Amino acid sequence: MRKIKSNETVPRLCGLLLLASLAVAGMAQAPGSTPSGARGVIRLKVKLKVGEATKGLSRKRFFLIKGTPEDNKALFQQIEQRPVLTRDCYYRNIGASEAFIRWLKENDCESVYCREVEDKDIKGAAAVPEFQHAVDVGEKEFLSRDRAREWLTVNLPDELRSGFYKRQQQDLRALLKQAEDISKAKIMSVMTDRNGTAYFTDIEPGDYVISNIIPTEVSENTELWHCEIKVKAGDLATEKPFMISNRKEKNVKCVSLERPFPTCGLKTGSEE
Repeated sequence: MRKIKSNETVPRLCGLLLLASLAVAGMAQAPGSTPSGARGVIRLKVKLKVGEATKGLSRKRFFLIKGTPEDNKALFQQIEQRPVLTRDCYYRNIGASEAFIRWLKENDCESVYCREVEDKDIKGAAAVPEFQHAVDVGEKEFLSRDRAREWLTVNLPDELRSGFYKRQQQDLRALLKQAEDISKAKIMSVMTDRNGTAYFTDIEPGDYVISNIIPTEVSENTELWHCEIKVKAGDLATEKPFMISNRKEKNVKCVSLERPFPTCGLKTGSEE
């Protein structure tokens, strides 16, 4: 038998190791296989049908809750049964003017920090009395009406300035804590862009529910979503979006629970 020289042994071993490495790599890249530890992405698309118009739901926050709807049944029942306080009802209850409420509704604002107060908002037919008063007070302090307009929020009562937003956030924090206690997992959140699109990324494979938790006001209705979704390892945002809407149409995966606005009940002295 021919002896293998030591100078031949090393190249042969290297060749065998190379072949073994290629075989393992080929198995890892075989069609249908998924790398261990791979995570997923959800491309969420929220669209609304209002009358004959369809548009994306912009600047609204959605949450990803671990588990199935059945796992989170108690949470969703509580959310659906809780009284809804609409923006109009909140501001009417604290005595805000119709002009102030209209200004908020024009850009779907929850507080006065949503957009700039313009000159037309403090003079003329569309003027907002609360803004006019804040500018009058600020002008004495800043000695400039333009500067007073830019800083008018400091001369608005807190309940007018951001009271509704703070009320919503207080309710949301309580519900999120309950959701995390039930699911034993951190709740992820995203905000939709101007086209109603948002991305949940780096998601562990499993069952989830997408919800807005606090009903969204659309026209004269509130919309509440609890949408079941299963995330698989390797799900990518380049795939078809997970479409949700307030109307059942082609490609819509989940339809909201829609309810008309409740009647505003004005506060009495005993309730204040």
